[in-house]
Amino acid sequence: MTVLLIDDDPEVLDSSRQTLELEGFAVQAVTDPAAALARLGTSWPGVVVTDVRMPGMDGFALLELVRAADAEVPVVLVTGHGDIAMAMRAVREGAYDFIEKPAEPDHLVEVVRRALDHRGLVLENRRLRAQLAEGGAEGRIIGRSPAVERLRATVMNLADAEVDVLLFGETGTGKELVARSLHEGGRRRAGNFVALNCGAMPDSIIESELFGHEPGAFTGAQARRIGKLEHAAGGTLFLDEIESMPMHLQVKLLRVLQERVIERIGANRTIPLDLRVVAATKVDLLRLAAEGKFREDLYYRLNVVTVPLPPLRERREDVALLFRHFLDAAAVRSRRTVPPLDPAMLARLAAHGWPGNVRELRNVAERVALGLGDGLAPVGGMVAATAEIEPLADQLDRVEKQLIEDALARCGGRVGETAERLGITRKTLYLKMRHHGLNRDDFVEE
Repeated sequence: MTVLLIDDDPEVLDSSRQTLELEGFAVQAVTDPAAALARLGTSWPGVVVTDVRMPGMDGFALLELVRAADAEVPVVLVTGHGDIAMAMRAVREGAYDFIEKPAEPDHLVEVVRRALDHRGLVLENRRLRAQLAEGGAEGRIIGRSPAVERLRATVMNLADAEVDVLLFGETGTGKELVARSLHEGGRRRAGNFVALNCGAMPDSIIESELFGHEPGAFTGAQARRIGKLEHAAGGTLFLDEIESMPMHLQVKLLRVLQERVIERIGANRTIPLDLRVVAATKVDLLRLAAEGKFREDLYYRLNVVTVPLPPLRERREDVALLFRHFLDAAAVRSRRTVPPLDPAMLARLAAHGWPGNVRELRNVAERVALGLGDGLAPVGGMVAATAEIEPLADQLDRVEKQLIEDALARCGGRVGETAERLGITRKTLYLKMRHHGLNRDDFVEE
């Protein structure tokens, strides 16, 4: 990530560059705004920090051209005290933030760091959307951890292989998602993807669900029914919780896997099948076989290729990325604005054990999108009666944010009226809104 510094005063430019470089930022410092524009583009990984008053091209003209190149490049304006009103107007027109001259080093570093984090999220979301548009394993299986990179490579390698696959992973690790990726990434994607949860089907109907039946095969069988196996011909049958399949059906499934034929219940003729079976389990099938609870011969027939799915606690570097993806999707479904992610929430996400894995994370994102909070324990565990009380400043900060939100809502997002009712200046209100991550557009009446 890069910081592009622009100022026509070489001394000011050099001072700001040294400040940022001492904090570890990569800095490009230029005095010519036109030259700076040539470096920008939709994939440019950085932020622009520019003076407002410059000869030839001022900060406003530069802001307009940067937004034309990529509206989501953060532009931070540096302005003298007398230009504050002008800078605030620029913020309303799309600037990320503004800093008063002379720039206080700590504040400059803080603003730049937030701007770079914002740009990183923008680029990551674009990458995710591009992957999702492509489909297959690249788009469905999200993450950058070594475990997920290995999983993606395995799925892409197996997608066109004509072998049955056994997926092994804890509840909520995404077994059906991986099964769909196997289906859509291979030549069978033109056929049906048929999913059956063996643990959710009563013993009395699971055989009919799998094999289908002829009219009169049993009481209530009034018409022919095509079973899941036959419906999946040419495509993929996904059998989740295979360990829950009754023993007598395991014998029939073994025959299907070996001979690729079925007989509907009540029928006398066999029907050839061309399909791939992907089974999934959360338990050790070999141990179940040793205990007499699963057929050993079926285990070895399914175990041609076993793909382990990593639990979320073993890929913690993917938590924030997955959460942002789920939060964005949840906000679209609920027609809500994506809420800002504060450091405390990210810390809770990183520290949580995720016993429910990715499914639990998706549920948390749904709650946050609806404004219900994440429901996770504070970092370090649940707050006990003897735990330290939250600092007064933090409590007041939260109350202040709520009061400003209520006032903006009552005033329909009109900043001037809101500031007047709260008894503060417009500038003070803008600063507090920026501090709390509030956007007036979210309160404008339709």
